[in-house]
Amino acid sequence: MITSAANPTLKLVRKLLAQKRKRDELGLFVAEGEDLVDAARSAGIEPVELLVAGETVSAELLAELSTLAHPARVVGVFRAGDLPLEQRDVTLALWRVGDPGNVGTLLRTADAFGAALALSPGCADPLAPKALRASAGAIFRVPLVGFEEAEGRRVALVAHGGSPLAEVDLSGPVTFLLGAERAGLPEELVAGSDCLATIALPGAAESLNVAAAGAIALYEHSRRLL
Repeated sequence: MITSAANPTLKLVRKLLAQKRKRDELGLFVAEGEDLVDAARSAGIEPVELLVAGETVSAELLAELSTLAHPARVVGVFRAGDLPLEQRDVTLALWRVGDPGNVGTLLRTADAFGAALALSPGCADPLAPKALRASAGAIFRVPLVGFEEAEGRRVALVAHGGSPLAEVDLSGPVTFLLGAERAGLPEELVAGSDCLATIALPGAAESLNVAAAGAIALYEHSRRLL
């Protein structure tokens, strides 16, 4: 049992939880909680380190590491290289979406509709603690692909001026482009897309949260397949 805060494994976990640079450097990340660890194992992904309060590490030391309001009893260290990478027929491609909660929520939404997720530079780290929690385990099932690698017709979701989403051709592989809420998509990405689509809003709001827009786009695509 680990009983010292100076233990190398605990030091590693602290750094992985706090630093994207360290996650990138080592190709490792930390999942807090039994639900996330169970989701990984259900997907066939085993932790390289598993800390269990009262069994492999003292409960007090594990609680000191936690980023959660109520410390997890189980913490797993995983390899980023074990996560899925395959292409899918529908992808959400996020441009500079900096909120880890939105990135995690879109992972969960992609999981619900069998989609992949593509992230541009400048997006929040999907392996950060807040994004992992928001993903509810979807990180272990949803392929993460490069922003330029996403396949199919590129449909840019814009707040105004696009064709109504309900009328856009979504046959074959398709990638929905979504920008950060304030800045949206840059002009060059919009100009280089195959189609512009706008989600009709009959209410007073001028635009949608990016996670809501991604969910509606994937639902519309899924609805066409039924």
